Amino acid sequence: MLLAMKNWGNRPWTIDFHATKRELPRFVDFAVVGGGFTGLAAAAWLKHLAPRKSVALFESESLGAGSSGHTGGVVLAETATGDLPGLGDVLAGYQNILRTLDVQADLSLPGVYELGRTAPLPDSPIRWDDSGELCATKAVPGGTIDAGKTVSGLARAAERSGALLFEHAAVDNAAFTQSVELRSKVGILTAHHVLFATNAFSLELTHLDKRAQSAFTLAIATEPLSPSVLSEIGLAERKPFYTVDLPYLWGRLFGDSVIFGSGLVFPGDWRKLAEIDVTQGQPEGLLALLQKRIHGFHPALRNVNFTHRWGGPICIAEEWKPVFEFRRESRNAIILGAYSGHGVAQSVYLGAWAAEVLLGKRELPSWK
Repeated sequence: MLLAMKNWGNRPWTIDFHATKRELPRFVDFAVVGGGFTGLAAAAWLKHLAPRKSVALFESESLGAGSSGHTGGVVLAETATGDLPGLGDVLAGYQNILRTLDVQADLSLPGVYELGRTAPLPDSPIRWDDSGELCATKAVPGGTIDAGKTVSGLARAAERSGALLFEHAAVDNAAFTQSVELRSKVGILTAHHVLFATNAFSLELTHLDKRAQSAFTLAIATEPLSPSVLSEIGLAERKPFYTVDLPYLWGRLFGDSVIFGSGLVFPGDWRKLAEIDVTQGQPEGLLALLQKRIHGFHPALRNVNFTHRWGGPICIAEEWKPVFEFRRESRNAIILGAYSGHGVAQSVYLGAWAAEVLLGKRELPSWK
């Protein structure tokens, strides 16, 4: 279960959707546990492909309260470990899903710069002072979204299609027979098929407690910057970026503000994620170091102010590969998550894929 977060900071986007309150049915064809990008995409896609089937989604807090609502919103084509056998074209699939479900995500795909301290591109627009000269070394496919609009849009698409969405409905236990019985804060429900999409939370429920760990990543947003300043610091093309060497850094534009992210906190137990306070202790210290680091990147950033500081959870599994597999107890239940910080597009893309597997229309990928 996910407890109410202590103080994860002030994100620059908002989620403006809340589920309609309903009575919990005793039985549904499909249940989804987790109300982030993965779960919402799966629920909406199930109803899109099989409108006569019943679908219920359980979220332990409000929709998008975990990783999806606290992401940086950088869209990437590959996993944290690169391409995987049978993964397919993530960006094309992501665009198709958003378009089919009529989700207005503010998706922009200008490409992404990989940054490094050696072998810069001759025409690298970025040249920052950061443990050496940090420059663009390669451009790869990708872009950005508005995370708040994406969560809200997927939730509206799911509810509009007839999926039953239950907030503040943590699932504490599951029993597996021919069907799956879910025990939640709002009652007991039996489903023919279940998708577990809780990512960094409920690792025992998803059998990830022995082979994955939850972490907390941090981000900071500047005040709006003028076009001349954005040009001076090399971001006039509005391409997001991430480093391929250390010290790590990622970032993007959001409006005319620049979001920078770096730093991980490992709480040890996923339950302690809820206790993290970005204004205290290690998180506050890492954000202060990031702010000082940004001020030193370029003279144009020396006196920039920061308007938002926040963090959010990620789940890291073995070899940094996403987990996408059947539960040991039942081929009627799938586990999906552990995107290692690369889940913005993959979570939606694989959530729709999971819906197709549950419907018997597709097989699981070969990397499992």
